[in-house]
Amino acid sequence: MKISKAIKSDLDCIIKMYKSCIKGMINLNIDQWDHTYPNKKIISDDIQNTTYFVAKIDDIVVGGMNLDPHQDPTYLKVNWEDKEDKFLSVHRLAVSENNWNKKVGKELMIFAENEVIRRNLKSIRLDTYCSNFKALNFYNRLGYQNVGKIFLKENKNEYYCFEKII
Repeated sequence: MKISKAIKSDLDCIIKMYKSCIKGMINLNIDQWDHTYPNKKIISDDIQNTTYFVAKIDDIVVGGMNLDPHQDPTYLKVNWEDKEDKFLSVHRLAVSENNWNKKVGKELMIFAENEVIRRNLKSIRLDTYCSNFKALNFYNRLGYQNVGKIFLKENKNEYYCFEKII
C-alpha cells in the first residue's frame, strides 16, 4: 500500500471509494454520511489545498483522508488535552467497503501520526458520529481518547471528538 497526496486525476476514484464506503455504512445502519457528503466539491477543494491523502493498492484508490491544521468552530468548546493547539485534524477518513478490515484505515492513521511528528506538532483531533460503532471502536483500538461531543448538523445526533497525544 502506498499513501501519497492526492492529485486532480484521483478525484473520480476517490468519489467512487466514498460511494462504496457509504454503501457499506448504510448497510450497517450507520447514517453518518450520504450522497450529499462528502461530495466532489469538498474533495476537490481538499486536493487543491494539498491536504488530501490517498491510500492505493496496485494504483487503485482504496482509502483516503483530509489532514490539515483546521478544526470546525464547534471544536473550540471541547476540552482538548493539547492546550497548545499544536495539532492536525483528520477529516473524512474512509475506506472502500471491500477493503474494510485490511488495515487501510490503520495505515492512514499511522501516516497521520507520523505527519504530526514530522511537523513537530503534538496531537491529532477528529470527530465521528455517535452511531458509527465501527469508527468508535477503531479509534479506541488505536489509543484515541473520547474528549467530548459536538453537534455539527441539523437533524443529526452528536459527534464524539477524539484526540491522541503523539
